Amino acid sequence: MAEKRIGIIMHGVTGRMGTNQHLARSILEIRKQGGVALQDGTRLMPDPVLVGRNAAKVRSLARAHGIERWTTDLAGALASKSDAVFFDAASTRLRPKFLTQAIAAGKHVYCEKPVAATLAEALGLYRAAKKARVKHGVVQDKLWLPGLLKLKRLRDAGFFGRILSVRGEFGYWVFEGDRQPAQRPSWNYRKRDGGGIILDMLCHWRYVLDHLFGAVKAVSCRGATHIPLRWDEGNRKYRATAEDAAYATFELAGGVIAHFNSAWTVRVRRDDLLTLQVDGTRGSAVAGLRRCWTQSLDETPKPVWNPDIPQPIDFFGGWREEPDDPAWGNAFKAQWELFLRHVAGEGPFRWDLLEGARGVQLAELGLKSWKQRKWLDVPALRA
Repeated sequence: MAEKRIGIIMHGVTGRMGTNQHLARSILEIRKQGGVALQDGTRLMPDPVLVGRNAAKVRSLARAHGIERWTTDLAGALASKSDAVFFDAASTRLRPKFLTQAIAAGKHVYCEKPVAATLAEALGLYRAAKKARVKHGVVQDKLWLPGLLKLKRLRDAGFFGRILSVRGEFGYWVFEGDRQPAQRPSWNYRKRDGGGIILDMLCHWRYVLDHLFGAVKAVSCRGATHIPLRWDEGNRKYRATAEDAAYATFELAGGVIAHFNSAWTVRVRRDDLLTLQVDGTRGSAVAGLRRCWTQSLDETPKPVWNPDIPQPIDFFGGWREEPDDPAWGNAFKAQWELFLRHVAGEGPFRWDLLEGARGVQLAELGLKSWKQRKWLDVPALRA
């Protein structure tokens, strides 16, 4: 079987997400499986070059994974004619600069989200890519999680009837950094560096809601900095200037109401780090990252309020678990394969920079809603 190489400039992948999800579990796994199968029978084989500012970190990462190509020279990498795709997983604040350089160099671009810190920047990137006629995409990984794919399967089968509401609980306890090292980088808690959970997570909730339950029409959001003091990677105390929790309610098309609690200051007593409960007239479902349980109208118990006796109903017992689909794999890898096929000329890719801009739009409106303490409409976004 014929093999076709595609060079990928991977920038900012020395961080946890870039290393684990994009490099090890996506690009390297695609290489192990023999590339991405194309319709003409050829296999598209990714050939990564790792790029970063810290030579020691990039060299170490490349050696650990058996990758021959690495550099600290981003301009030189972008000047190479043999690499067609630029991927960025660096910090949000710097992303517009790097994507702009890559687009100007004629590279197809794929990146983490948020694509930018402001809607104006995000739309500017989309327009630049469109003008340059390069292909572009934004990571929207949660759409390929098995738990959410099960929700989509239930929705498409009409299981819910008319969807009434969606409730999302996301988060976990991120240690302050003094007694135990923090699980997230310190820039997440500094506003000037693009930190804050509203910008981070409302970008996710936008594509989840838009694609699974209905277009977002309005938002009311309240943020909070519950823990004001943290310790950075050098064990230096600093003041958190960005919010570490967000409480947001959304109005969706069709009258659906969605509410999401997002926090890095919550201890988990639920099925997963993210759980979604979808309630409809004919049934409900609760999904985590991988598992999903359903309860139909016929299986719904009939509780009676009586606080004077122990609860006689086992509310966890009346749910059925949805089966897995063996075809589902790593969510990041699944989207990478779709994007690489798109670059090769096979099919559209709807999760582009304009979709990324919609996420930034919702985050920007969420911050504005918090500041103004009121509901805000979400206008249709057109380039």
